[in-house]
Amino acid sequence: MFKETEFSLILDRVTSNLGDGVHETRIPRLAVIRASSPTERLHTVYEPSVCFVAQGAKRSIAGDRILEYRAGQYLAVSLDLPAIGQVTEASAESPYLCFRLTLDPVLLSGLILEAGLKAPPSHIDQGLGLTTSLATPDMIDAAARMARLLETPDAIPVLAPLVERELLYRLLTADHGALLHRIATGESHTAQIGRAVKWIKDNFREPLRIEAVAAKANMSPSAFHQHFKDITALSPLQYQKQLRLQEARRLILANLADAASAGFAVGYGSPSQFSREYARLFGLPPIRDAARLRSTMTADHAGARQAAQA
Repeated sequence: MFKETEFSLILDRVTSNLGDGVHETRIPRLAVIRASSPTERLHTVYEPSVCFVAQGAKRSIAGDRILEYRAGQYLAVSLDLPAIGQVTEASAESPYLCFRLTLDPVLLSGLILEAGLKAPPSHIDQGLGLTTSLATPDMIDAAARMARLLETPDAIPVLAPLVERELLYRLLTADHGALLHRIATGESHTAQIGRAVKWIKDNFREPLRIEAVAAKANMSPSAFHQHFKDITALSPLQYQKQLRLQEARRLILANLADAASAGFAVGYGSPSQFSREYARLFGLPPIRDAARLRSTMTADHAGARQAAQA
């Protein structure tokens, strides 16, 4: 069975020639991440996934909740969630190394049925849509073997699906397996909020009418608001606002729009309101924030900044 040090050595080997950043691999849904120095705080949207840290440490912030995790731990995310990621422990000699597997709800639900796994008690289906936990030796073993397949690409089509199923089974039957059950269970509160989250993501430029979005989750407006806040650590309006502002920031940084045009493009009718809310989230008004980011996005740091997303 692989040990944690062997897991980090494998990820170090497979990422050493790739450099810093988030690297998609030949294994479907698997990415490997490397950062050779701590990163700044980066606003992003986490997808349903599990992220095993093999070396270094990371901080994730969702709303007012802060999660710290390091080598030997994993982060599990059950729905698309605006968050802030920051690599907090990394160096050239000992880089941050992470293994991220995006979760497939169909694969999870099929595995639950095949293995006859019982749904967790209803009282467990609550709480924030991301959590951290210690990785068991069996999880590290499966994750390390999956990563090592990257060194033998011809074996990936046959062996990767088998190892992925094993890893998901280990996760489903662990102490925090309830979070993965939520992804596969269409009637859980998390799944209901997930449907509303998808609608907000697809329509974030439109005015948000709570009654209409709550109906998509099959909840009353008051229950929807409470469950949404419990699971995402944000109100529905705050969630929409973060999506809008992150997209506006992307447009400005990519020189696809000036500040006023970016604000209108993401649904703001008032330039002053857009600038005010942008500065509240990112710390500076749009133009000054973009200038600061461009000045720090050198070739040496761009990949390390990207690694804060995973």
